[in-house]
Amino acid sequence: MILAGDVGGTKALLALYEEGATPRRPRAEARRSSRDARSLEALAGEFLAASGAPQPRRAVFGLAGPVVNNRCETTNLPWVVSGDEMSAALGGAEVLLVNDLEAAGWGIASLGAGDLEFLQRGERVAGNRALISAGTGLGESILFWDGERHRPVASEGGHADFAPNDALEDELLVWLRARYGHVSAERVLSGPGLADLYRFLGATGRGAEPAGVAERFAAAGDPAAFVTEAARDGSCERARLAVGKFVEVYGAEAGNLALTALAIGGVFIGGGIAPRLLEMLRDGRFLRAFHSKGRLEPLLRRVPVAVILDSRTALWGAAALALAAAAPTRAELQAGG
Repeated sequence: MILAGDVGGTKALLALYEEGATPRRPRAEARRSSRDARSLEALAGEFLAASGAPQPRRAVFGLAGPVVNNRCETTNLPWVVSGDEMSAALGGAEVLLVNDLEAAGWGIASLGAGDLEFLQRGERVAGNRALISAGTGLGESILFWDGERHRPVASEGGHADFAPNDALEDELLVWLRARYGHVSAERVLSGPGLADLYRFLGATGRGAEPAGVAERFAAAGDPAAFVTEAARDGSCERARLAVGKFVEVYGAEAGNLALTALAIGGVFIGGGIAPRLLEMLRDGRFLRAFHSKGRLEPLLRRVPVAVILDSRTALWGAAALALAAAAPTRAELQAGG
């Protein structure tokens, strides 16, 4: 058996495969709460026990955090995951840990036309690609074109500095710095970041907030989802302003990544937030911010930009690695860092 997993700060997707299967044809699949689990070993053990399957021969897990020497200190979970310890917990299985955006990069090859929503068709050319993904945190990856295929490169670019582009964002940076010290792009482009955007607008007196909304926001189990829904249904001006600014910052950071990677082969927008904001991503704000790079604007207007609609892309990528369907060997991956 082959085990694959995509483990983020909120949820985990796990799947089991027969030898020779394809990534999108698992024998068993499950979604679990990573936030409520004490460890990855516990999550995998529970899944395997429920499936009744034998211990896997090989396992690959995409994890939200930097992976160094097959070990990961997860960014938004209190876990330290070791490939050797996971191997012992899985009865000696070969275990490979990769960054979750690296896994998602491998998963892009499994997507079909119906899994993508293009914001900009651009020009189809061979070249590097980039992946940016806002969810519980902000993930980024560069998909290096080696002349034959795209090889995803792990990155922690979401933790690089947030760069304001207008006076409102200047104020936002100062407000966030007072709360957190260092302000990364993730402090804005994430579920917690969207909730903080709403709080910032309230603290600075921007946007009308109907009676009762403050109490509902404070009591929400997922404040970002509450803000998103209030923006989508038009019930709260402040929520609409927060989501609008979020979309603009998202576009600007995607443009930054496109330039960093020289991603002429396309920019992909993953994560759980983008599919819920499709209407606002389509209205032009995202692309205006994406294009707004001075002399390089003509280049960015030629770059394809697409939202990934399939939430299991990183799972498909972890499975592709585990199944060795379209990926380098483990030794090649580890040699490459």
